[in-house]
Amino acid sequence: MNTLTRLFEKKKQNLLSIYFTAGYPETDSTIKIINSLQAAGIDFLEVGFPFSDPLADGPVIQQTSQQAIKNGMNLELLLDQLKSAGSSVTLPLILMGYLNPVLQTGMEAFCRKAKESGISGVILPDLPPEEYEADYKELFKMHDLHMIFLVTPETSQARIRKIDALGSGFIYAVSSSSTTGRQDTFTSAQTGYLKRLQSMNLQNPVMTGFGIHNRNTLQTVWENSSGAIIGTAYLNALIKCRDEKQAIKLLMDRLGIEKPMNL
Repeated sequence: MNTLTRLFEKKKQNLLSIYFTAGYPETDSTIKIINSLQAAGIDFLEVGFPFSDPLADGPVIQQTSQQAIKNGMNLELLLDQLKSAGSSVTLPLILMGYLNPVLQTGMEAFCRKAKESGISGVILPDLPPEEYEADYKELFKMHDLHMIFLVTPETSQARIRKIDALGSGFIYAVSSSSTTGRQDTFTSAQTGYLKRLQSMNLQNPVMTGFGIHNRNTLQTVWENSSGAIIGTAYLNALIKCRDEKQAIKLLMDRLGIEKPMNL
């Protein structure tokens, strides 16, 4: 069974996922970061493969992507690194990035290599659901890879239900229509949007991302969806500490989560 599927069967609420940029701060940081986050009890990870024009990302993710590219990180190298980690990585891994590097690899080769590297699912924000349905759905199904789509506060209910029927794994609920980054609290409109998603009784769990960086924002998301996805706040901690173990400790402190003993 796909490890992401198994996770959501066992745990329904208060999930925590971390996004990080592969190849930052160093080319060989990827597995070290995965190991530290796994030890911290994070439920699953989104591993970002850097792209030169990350339009949907805020300045922190853009900064780390640019450095990762300078370090020589690319999709092929990332998949090789993940494959080399083998059975030491037990939590689900989601690849997140942009369509262009995937098409350069070739979609069939990408799916095959992703499966061989232990990937559970993929997020490609610039892949239209209609194109996925027409050209790639069966390929992803054949390789037991979830395709995860994003929804925003502006996405219509009809569109959300189409995405829910077409995608799998979970639905990524973007908390606002801006790029990724920091906000102190969630507005009543944002909370209302998450409550509307809850009321739709979707078949896929809803994970919420963008703007989660403290106990307040985390608790709001946990109360109104299956879990939280944190990217910028973790990368900020990594930029500050330059050490993967210290970075997760700093993030856990900011989120008000008790650190496990093995940290």
